[in-house]
Amino acid sequence: MAIGRQLKDVTSDINVTPMVDVMLVLLIIFMVVTPMLQKGVSVDLARSANPRSMPDADKEDAVVVAVTRDGRIYLGSDQIKLEDLTNQVRDMISQRIDKTVYIKSDARAKFETVVKAVDEVRSAGVDQLGLLTEKVEERARRLAL
Repeated sequence: MAIGRQLKDVTSDINVTPMVDVMLVLLIIFMVVTPMLQKGVSVDLARSANPRSMPDADKEDAVVVAVTRDGRIYLGSDQIKLEDLTNQVRDMISQRIDKTVYIKSDARAKFETVVKAVDEVRSAGVDQLGLLTEKVEERARRLAL
C-alpha cells in the first residue's frame, strides 16, 4: 500500500479553445442582429465639418425622411412617392407637440430630388426641419486641405 500516490504531471496552460468558440458565436450574433437594429433606410450621409448634434433623430418616434442615391424616397422604412410625402408627414405630425422632421440624404443623391423632398415636408406644416449629416474626422479634414 502506497502512502503517497504520485500525481501525473499537471499542466498549467490555459485552454483558450472554449473562449474562442464563445467569442466567435458572439461575433456571429452581433453581425446578424446589428442590421436589424438600424432604423429606417441606410444611406451614405454627406459629411460636414461643423454639424449640430440632433439626438432626437435617433428616437423611436422620430419622423425621418430618407432620399437614396437613385432618387427613391422613404418615410421611416416605407418607400413612398414624392406626391404622397406631404400628406403622409402631415398625418404623422398632426397629433404631436414637437413637429420636427429629419431628412437624411445620400451624399450622391441629386440635389433636385432632395430640394423637392424638403419642399414637400415644409408644406406639411412642420415646425423644424433637420438635415442629418456625418461629422468629418479631423484627420481626414487635414488630409483634404
